[in-house]
Amino acid sequence: MEKFDEYVRRYERKTPKSRRLFSRAARVFPGGISHNIRYFPPYPFFADGAKGKRLHDVDGNSYTDYWMGHWALILGHSPAPVASALARQVRNGTLYGTTNDVSVELAETIQKLMPAAEMMRFSSTGSEATMYAVRLARAKTGRRVIAKAIGGWHGFNTTLMQSASYPFEAEEGPGLVQDEGQYVESIPFNDLEGSIKVLDNIRDDLACIIIEPMIGTNGCIPPVDGYLQGLQEYARKNGALFILDEIVTGFRLSLHGAARLYGLDPDLFTLGKICGGGMPIGVVCGRKEIMSLADPVSVPDKQARCAIGGGTFSANPATMTAGLATLDFLKKNEREVYGKIDRLGGMARDGLGRIFAEAKIPCAITGTKSVFMTHFFSDSSQQKRQVSNATDVAMSDKAALGRYHMALMAAHGIFFLPSKMGAMSFAHDEGDVKKLLAATQSIADSGILGKAAQ
Repeated sequence: MEKFDEYVRRYERKTPKSRRLFSRAARVFPGGISHNIRYFPPYPFFADGAKGKRLHDVDGNSYTDYWMGHWALILGHSPAPVASALARQVRNGTLYGTTNDVSVELAETIQKLMPAAEMMRFSSTGSEATMYAVRLARAKTGRRVIAKAIGGWHGFNTTLMQSASYPFEAEEGPGLVQDEGQYVESIPFNDLEGSIKVLDNIRDDLACIIIEPMIGTNGCIPPVDGYLQGLQEYARKNGALFILDEIVTGFRLSLHGAARLYGLDPDLFTLGKICGGGMPIGVVCGRKEIMSLADPVSVPDKQARCAIGGGTFSANPATMTAGLATLDFLKKNEREVYGKIDRLGGMARDGLGRIFAEAKIPCAITGTKSVFMTHFFSDSSQQKRQVSNATDVAMSDKAALGRYHMALMAAHGIFFLPSKMGAMSFAHDEGDVKKLLAATQSIADSGILGKAAQ
């Protein structure tokens, strides 16, 4: 791996301030970071600005960004309509600690775009939103068991921290009491028959099925035809709720979310990321009869009321303003925005697949619309392997993916958070994709990904 070491040394030479900052950060943050996935070896660069498709670090380097704030920045960094609206709001206040008019406007906008959101509650994170969703499901059904997909990621809330990371059958780590997981069952994504076998064993105590319509963090994997629809039908027939976790997909796969794209009608669904306009947000949405279980006015008895709240910063006017500006822009420019980012996503997937196939580097490219991810395999017999679930992804060569992403950063000024999927924004253009493909060709030719070296 001598050639890869050269990429690492190049990265270290161009990021000395980040190296020093990381040493300081390691003394105040566990691992030097405040989100586990943001660490990558030898150390992450420290950003000090971003605009459009470009991310800038403290050493003066500029990167074309495909991570896009955990895929949340569909319009790019600091888009003018959002930045100007946010600046006006900040002058008027960032936190009122009471109700505000712009929260009603944002909620009404979400409701019009996603009619299944008959009522909703804002929070500050997606983890809170999914926590509230499963609590509402238990309150509505009087049942205990939650079903989720193997590799499905629903945030760091305790209830759903099961089969979230590989090895999926193992405990997620100390600090989680084993009893907390006894009412959570895991189903195989994209395997309806296998999922129903698991669900049949818990049918009488099944409160809900919560599912990402596209596996996000664990592989960028779209659903096969009929899978999500089959789960929804099963839930309806057996008195359970069907919950879509659209924190990644909401307003990303379409203006109306994955529910519209796949013809689904969830009882509850969660949103986040894009509808916050670059500010912290989580939203739990759903049918009025379910959401009303949390209404402190119509259900004043706390013993009868589902205990979901929000938090000090929920529905704060800054987030509400940024989110409303983002959705207003998407509504007014729907065809232009989604036509462009979906075209660029397809261009990237097709181009990457062609380059690695010609280089005889075993891999699969997953994704749909504006998102994509590369999965390398160490065994050439897996060249045509279908990646359809998180276990398939776990069997891929993550080290090779890390080398690929580091080489893009070090030599070509292109940023993917190492080992994670990429997302297009409205700020990207075809020239960026061509540069990504040219850089990828150079890296494939270098031999650091394995097969091309032989």
